[in-house]
Amino acid sequence: MFTHILIAHDLRDTADMALCRATQLAQQHNAKLTILHVLDPTQSSQEHEQAHQTLDRSLTRYAPPGSELRLISGKPSETVLQQVDELDCDLLVLGAHHQRHDFFSGTSLDRIARNCRVPLLLVARSEFQPYQRALAAIDFSLCACSALEQAYRLLPETAELHALHVFEPDKGTPQQVEAQLQIQCALIDQLMRDEAQKLPAEGPTLGHSVLQGGILRSLQEQLKSRHSELLVLGSHGRSALSQALLGSLAQHFLHKAPCDIFVVRR
Repeated sequence: MFTHILIAHDLRDTADMALCRATQLAQQHNAKLTILHVLDPTQSSQEHEQAHQTLDRSLTRYAPPGSELRLISGKPSETVLQQVDELDCDLLVLGAHHQRHDFFSGTSLDRIARNCRVPLLLVARSEFQPYQRALAAIDFSLCACSALEQAYRLLPETAELHALHVFEPDKGTPQQVEAQLQIQCALIDQLMRDEAQKLPAEGPTLGHSVLQGGILRSLQEQLKSRHSELLVLGSHGRSALSQALLGSLAQHFLHKAPCDIFVVRR
């Protein structure tokens, strides 16, 4: 269960989409909803007032009663991360952007995703019924398992959460490759049994499979064939590499989101 959802709203249509999804999740989890807008300090007081009026209209139209609005001047990524901590939020929601010049795109989005201590939901779809089909990239890392657990808690009991492990075999004969694949399947079967024991008894239907191939292409194909509404990804957040660059897989999908993206950093 999530108790306090923060949505960072940048006044674009995609932010209203994200607000609608955040509202649906707040109602599903009986959570508090806070809407944050980071004011551009280079803009005039008149532009700030116009932003306030626009946000008031969005709140009236889309947000549930009792939602809080915060307008704070500063740098987008720094302000968002500070508010996540200050308000003790447990889910951050952003609207997806496909153009890199937007206020929360490019390096700001990377910085938020790389440093956010709570799960990040990037909303790219304009459908706001509770999620029913989610696909999670799973491997043997703690961050992938943590993302699977958080997604299980995010989704309603009516949903399906499918964990996909993509295996790229070492070179060898067809028999050797088949043997490697069977080992991977057995290991993932055991991993999923272990993870299922940690999850609440009531939750979405949990399934899994193993595919041979490249991870990016396999995920793209599975998202399409399964009509997935949500892609779940774990992101390493403490290695030296991750301090310079968000994991390449998460970064790709954050900037080219084919559906909503749920990223959990560990």
